[in-house]
Amino acid sequence: MNDVMVILSLGSNIEPRKAFLEKALQELTALPDTHHLRCSSIYETEPVGVPEAECGHLFLNAVVVLETSLTPRTFLTAIHAIEERLGRTRTGLYGAARTLDIDIISFGDTILNTPDLTLPHPRAHHRAFVLQPLAELLPDYRLPGHPQTVTQLLGTLASST
Repeated sequence: MNDVMVILSLGSNIEPRKAFLEKALQELTALPDTHHLRCSSIYETEPVGVPEAECGHLFLNAVVVLETSLTPRTFLTAIHAIEERLGRTRTGLYGAARTLDIDIISFGDTILNTPDLTLPHPRAHHRAFVLQPLAELLPDYRLPGHPQTVTQLLGTLASST
């Protein structure tokens, strides 16, 4: 498989949040057949779509752009392993506090909809905590299947609030 550009969103809302993001970045760059391109600034954000009990846990978020020759499924398995090594426990409760959350935002031009992986990420175009750091790195990027650039999507979100 040729190298494809992968965009990831990283988030943490359990201390030490910044240390979890930094360790995740180290582990991502160490993945086989994967090369780190760049990482956005780190943004502190309010949680979105979480139970009220979790609203007090502010997130640190960043976007990472990588290139890999791994398949989407192999890559997903690898990032889940990173999350687990850094203390992520999947409770089944949506929005629970977590040491680390790594979401695949896009994987090249892949469009995929399976029970465990949807590409591009189905809610990325509605989330400022993804779009703002992504616009820092790739302002003219278009998520697969979306006609607007990241900057345009971010502007649409800003005007609707």
